[in-house]
Amino acid sequence: MPVARTPETRTLSGLSLENNGVTGLTFTAVLETVEWKESAVALLDQRRLPAEEVILTCRTAEEVMEAIRGMAVRGAPAIGVTAAMGIALGASRLAPASDPAEFDRAFSRLCEGFAATRPTAVNLFWAIERMKRIAERHRERGPRGVAEALVLEARAMKEEDIAANRAMGRLGCDLVPDGASILTHCNAGALATAGYGTALGVVRAAVEAGKRVQVFAGETRPFLQGARLTAWELQQDGIPVTIITDGMAGHFMQRGEIDLVVVGADRIARNGDVANKIGTYQVAVLAREHDLPFYVAAPISTIDPSIPDGSHIPIEQRDPAEVTRLGGVSIAPPGVVAAHPAFDVTPHRYVTGIVTENGIAYPPFEVSLRRVVERGA
Repeated sequence: MPVARTPETRTLSGLSLENNGVTGLTFTAVLETVEWKESAVALLDQRRLPAEEVILTCRTAEEVMEAIRGMAVRGAPAIGVTAAMGIALGASRLAPASDPAEFDRAFSRLCEGFAATRPTAVNLFWAIERMKRIAERHRERGPRGVAEALVLEARAMKEEDIAANRAMGRLGCDLVPDGASILTHCNAGALATAGYGTALGVVRAAVEAGKRVQVFAGETRPFLQGARLTAWELQQDGIPVTIITDGMAGHFMQRGEIDLVVVGADRIARNGDVANKIGTYQVAVLAREHDLPFYVAAPISTIDPSIPDGSHIPIEQRDPAEVTRLGGVSIAPPGVVAAHPAFDVTPHRYVTGIVTENGIAYPPFEVSLRRVVERGA
């Protein structure tokens, strides 16, 4: 089902400044990746950036599902918040015309529909389970009461995510030396969350603390999230950024031009294995070879204690045409075979530390990750 596209003019970032060496800035505004509107969910269409700033106004749960599936919204935390809002939207539309039994059946199908959109990002399933618990807790209020509770919960999840990102930034800031050059992969910024960002939240917090930083953004084929989205975010905030192709990371590490790596995550296993955008694993291996710290920044909702290691993380396989075409133009011979795993798994032995809103986890991760999760229970 097509998603309604409603262009809007709006403020999209905290600052629009040239950096010019300025540090100690405060990013007070929050980029609105996802927003609840009366009877609709508004999303910044990330497929159109940086050429166009277009807002998708999704008026049905099915349109929100398609926006997630089609990567109009992406990044594990943002997917979780968006799914919660989509479930609230669907429930609100179901409630007026449903008796309790009918509503329960339709709500179950609604949750199943969202669960089928993206298999790797565990925040999606975390959000669905949280919404199910809210529905059960308010069941005695009837369909309308449940729908009202779900809307409140989804909006609260957005605010919680922003607060968690800021907490991660404050903790991760201490890991960033003044004058550091930071390599990132994919986009783990405000666009990948409800606002502020995970990996880029660490960068923003370092700048807020008065540190001089610059970022090398890996382009991240085939969707170019680093080149399109990370560079756009940092440019909006006046933070120096240099785009490099994915194959250049080793070159700049070898030349001593990278000081540390900070990435996000889509799912973290109990032992600290990390699933993130395809290409992250090779960056981690290169960082180890060059004796550089490799940090992961992710909320505790990204930690999946139910799986022992990365071999149990489902890897989304996307359309190979996304690899053989670029901007709608074929870049490969007709009929050639292409593969497109959207994520890879970085073994925990390559991870220096995992920054969460409840603290920084260090090896052994089996112990430290359990502690940060329990701290947030």
